Amino acid sequence: MPLSDIKTRISAAEAAAGRIPGSTTLIAVSKVQPNERVEDVLNQGHRCFGENRVQEAAGKWPMFRERFDGIDLHLIGPLQTNKARQAMELCNAIHSLDRPKLAKTLARLAQEIGHCPDLFVQVNTGEEEQKAGILPADADGFIADCRALDLPVRGVMCIPPVDEEPALHFALLAKIAARNGLEGLSMGMSADFETAIALGATHIRVGSAIFGERTPD
Repeated sequence: MPLSDIKTRISAAEAAAGRIPGSTTLIAVSKVQPNERVEDVLNQGHRCFGENRVQEAAGKWPMFRERFDGIDLHLIGPLQTNKARQAMELCNAIHSLDRPKLAKTLARLAQEIGHCPDLFVQVNTGEEEQKAGILPADADGFIADCRALDLPVRGVMCIPPVDEEPALHFALLAKIAARNGLEGLSMGMSADFETAIALGATHIRVGSAIFGERTPD
């Protein structure tokens, strides 16, 4: 689907929800996409992208940043502590702050480097054993702990279970954000971003609807 069609759908969803036009950031998820597809989206003027793996981002985005100004890179996949410094140097935002050890590592590195990307706490709204993220019952305490470390927590993120109604999870995430005074809501993907916008998403993560399906090598 053309990028312009996705942006038209975003605008329509914002209007239907009574949202301010342009209040939703589209993160074009470029993970495991060939460079020519990414470059095509860049040539259309889009600048906000999401990657799942630090190693892949490091092999792709320094090159693109030499050629395109204003790239806003978001890490949306799990982050190992040994990749934290590289992620902080590469990315404008990290959406997968999901455990105390990582929070402490980011806080230490922020002091050493002198800056920190915007952070989103990943909440495991479905309480799935195989999925990363802070449990909903622990989210308030974890957010408070991150703030005590002077980390720039801007919002929360979730990935709903594939077999459940996403609106329930988006609503839960919005409640967690509201009671913690957080404006950022990273939620909604290709199949459900309009529902997420209706429930307040500030960042949506859309990959296949923009780039087409891609099977990793």
